[in-house]
Amino acid sequence: MDRLAILAGAGALPVQLAGAYPDAVQITFDGVAHDLGAGTHVHAFETLGALFDDLRSHNVTKVVLAGSMSRPPLNPARFDSYMQSVAPRLLAAFQQGDDALLSLVIALFEEQGFIVVGAHELLPDLTFSPVHIGPDPSSQDLDDATQAQDILHALSPLDLGQSAVVAAGLCLGIETIQGTDALLRFTALTPPHLRRAKGVLVKMPKRGQDLRVDMPAIGPDTIRNAATAGLSGIIIAAHKTLILDQTATRHALTDTGLFLRAEAL
Repeated sequence: MDRLAILAGAGALPVQLAGAYPDAVQITFDGVAHDLGAGTHVHAFETLGALFDDLRSHNVTKVVLAGSMSRPPLNPARFDSYMQSVAPRLLAAFQQGDDALLSLVIALFEEQGFIVVGAHELLPDLTFSPVHIGPDPSSQDLDDATQAQDILHALSPLDLGQSAVVAAGLCLGIETIQGTDALLRFTALTPPHLRRAKGVLVKMPKRGQDLRVDMPAIGPDTIRNAATAGLSGIIIAAHKTLILDQTATRHALTDTGLFLRAEAL
């Protein structure tokens, strides 16, 4: 029987997947925080060959990577024979951005015969179709959103982050490896004399990004952090952004008065 494996990091998404697919094999890695149950298989990053063998022994044919997971510190002395064989490719990918590294991870699983699927393919309700929630944005908000999109498109070849904040045509910050919450905390520190409007957060995939891994995501914390940063609202890519805990996210929008628009970006 074909089975799914959930390769889990931190956060609510792996738990949602496990609830929807109770027969899935649950996998995590040494040193990675997660909220899955006691039956989760734990593997080391340095021994991917053993992971592949474990997956095959449980008749796994499909894998989904879900949850937050930082770049692991690798100890070459612990590499199994498979990791030794792909070490040059890994070392090269580690010198590049997240897209390059995640693309290699996908390739390694596919070379072993596994099908890599996205969380949004398994849980289609995780994304929004084009929709508007909350107050109408001002014309300045819409202009700022366009500027933020232009910034993100320009940065895509550099494999940086998926978010930018713009206020009155000025970029207050872009997402880097620290993530969206760090971007919003930084935005909140902007001195008043540098800020002539509230501003908007735009979150969208990089051009050419493989949406099976690291799809942009927002949740109630994103909404509250955006409100703390003094923003008017958030614009996301419809069908291409995960909404973690949609009920709580909608409540947060109501509580904060921010708008949320999902558009075809």
